[in-house]
Amino acid sequence: MAFLGFLVPLIVLVAVFAGMAFKIVAQYEQGLIELFGEYKRTTVPGLQFVMPFIEKIKRVDMREIVVDVPPQEVITRDNVVVTVDAVVYYQAVDPKSLIYNVQNFVLAATKLAQTNLRNVIGDLSLDEALTSRDVINTQLRDILDEATDVWGTKVVRVEIQRIDPPADVTQAMHRQMKAERDRRAIVTEAEGEKSSQILKAEGFKAARILEAQGQAGAIEAVADAEAYQKRVVAEGEALAITQVYAAIHEGDPTEDLIKIKYLEALQGVANGKASKIFLPMEMGGMLGALGAAGEILKDTMHGSDMHESDGS
Repeated sequence: MAFLGFLVPLIVLVAVFAGMAFKIVAQYEQGLIELFGEYKRTTVPGLQFVMPFIEKIKRVDMREIVVDVPPQEVITRDNVVVTVDAVVYYQAVDPKSLIYNVQNFVLAATKLAQTNLRNVIGDLSLDEALTSRDVINTQLRDILDEATDVWGTKVVRVEIQRIDPPADVTQAMHRQMKAERDRRAIVTEAEGEKSSQILKAEGFKAARILEAQGQAGAIEAVADAEAYQKRVVAEGEALAITQVYAAIHEGDPTEDLIKIKYLEALQGVANGKASKIFLPMEMGGMLGALGAAGEILKDTMHGSDMHESDGS
């Protein structure tokens, strides 16, 4: 019984000692071991042994830290007061520096972000501040990253949440934007009207060109028809003359010449006072030949008239 009475307190003492000696470091943490308040080593996640009453462990969260920069009034380069709100993302890279080089990291980071935010926005005009958020974010990240390097942290990114100008400036900007939209609408409408007039003029021009081309084609067709008609008539007259000439000169040229002279003499006799004209027997053959030639000429002229009628 005495042994059991001694064993139970011993077990309790060992359990208490084990509970004080063994510490658990989470996966997202790193531990700093201090011996009588002096830094000794950095531990990795897992179960770690710490000498009770001699060593002490401090856990450091290695995840990203979000620091919300409170809204503050900032004066731009063109003397406009704007309200700026930002968020800064930090991540610990050296737990020893984060614990021993700064007392309150979140407070220090917030104040540092506010100060540099005023400096960056103060170097920009209102229009530049409203349209250059990416530039502001990059500049703030570089400045804060360099300043917090001694604290064992890295600035992952900086995001400007909002930049609010005063109410009167906002109203003026709205009026300006409305005027700009109205101007663009008027310009667009004018350009549309201009394009419409150009298309109408081009269409009218194309129609006149087509009409002129049609008239030219019609005139050319009429001219070709008239030329064809005159060519057919001329060919018919030439053929008639050729046939008459051939009919007259089928006989003896001397005899024909005598006949022509005789006819000329008859013309002179007919113009006189004689009431009767006697024709010799030889004139029968000549008049027959002249009659045949007249019939040929008549038929040829009749054929030409028919061609002309068909052409018209």
